[in-house]
Amino acid sequence: MIVASLIIILPLLWMALGSFKQASEVVTQTPVWWPHHWSFDAYVQASHKVNFPRLFLNSMIVTLVGSVLKLALAVTSAYALVFVEFPHKKLIFLGMLVALMVPPQVSLIPNYVLVADLGGVDTYWGIILPGLGTAFGTFLLRQHFLSLPEEVLEAAALDGAGHMTRLFRMVLPMSTPSVATVALVTIVDEWNNYIWPLVITNSANHMTLPVGLTMLRNIEGDPSSYPVLMAGSVVVILPILVIFMFLQKYIVAGLTQGAVK
Repeated sequence: MIVASLIIILPLLWMALGSFKQASEVVTQTPVWWPHHWSFDAYVQASHKVNFPRLFLNSMIVTLVGSVLKLALAVTSAYALVFVEFPHKKLIFLGMLVALMVPPQVSLIPNYVLVADLGGVDTYWGIILPGLGTAFGTFLLRQHFLSLPEEVLEAAALDGAGHMTRLFRMVLPMSTPSVATVALVTIVDEWNNYIWPLVITNSANHMTLPVGLTMLRNIEGDPSSYPVLMAGSVVVILPILVIFMFLQKYIVAGLTQGAVK
C-alpha cells in the first residue's frame, strides 16, 4: 500500500512543488525536489493567460447542477427498481449493467449530433444533459436498498405512507453513507470531466477548468512554461482534493456498507 500510495502521490507532489519553482529548477538534468526560492510567479502568469474566476464559476455551475440532478435520478430510479413493481424490471436493470460496460467515448459523436441539433453547443445545459444518466449510482444504490429491512417499509405502507414518504423519511435516512458515496463520486466525475466539455464548448464563456487549461497549450513548446502549466493544474485539482480528503470516510463507509452482517 505504501508503494502504491507513493506512485500516486509523488507525481502530484512534484507538480505542486514545481509550480513554486523557477523554470531552471524544473528543466534540469539534476532533479531539484525542493524549491530554492519559493515564487508565485507561475500562478501570476497563469492567471494572466487564463480567466480562472470565470472557469471556476463555470465548473461550479456544471458540477453543482449536474451532481444534484444525477443524484436525484440515481436515488429515484434505484428506489423504483427495488420497491416499485412494474413490467420488465429485471430487463431494465440488465440494460443498466450493460451501460456500465460501454465506454462513454462510444456515445460521444451521437451525443454531440443530438445536442447540437437541439442548440446546446457552448451552453451549460449542453454540458450537463448527456451525463445525467448514471448507471453506476443507480447500481450502487439499488444494491444497498435491497439490504434494507423489508418489515420497516411494509409497516410504513400499512400506516398509509406513500412511495415519496417512504423514500424521504425512511429509505434515505437509512442509506446516508451510500447516498454520500454516490454524491461524492458524482462530484469528482463532474469536476474532472474533460472530453465532453472540450467537444461541446468553443469559447471561454462556458469552458470548465480542465478544458480551460488547454488555453495554456500555446506555451507548451517553451521549457520555461512548465511551472505555469503546473500551477494551472494545481488550481484545477486542489478544490476536489480538499473535498475528497475531508469526506473520504463516507466513500469508504458507503462502499463497505452491507459487507458485514
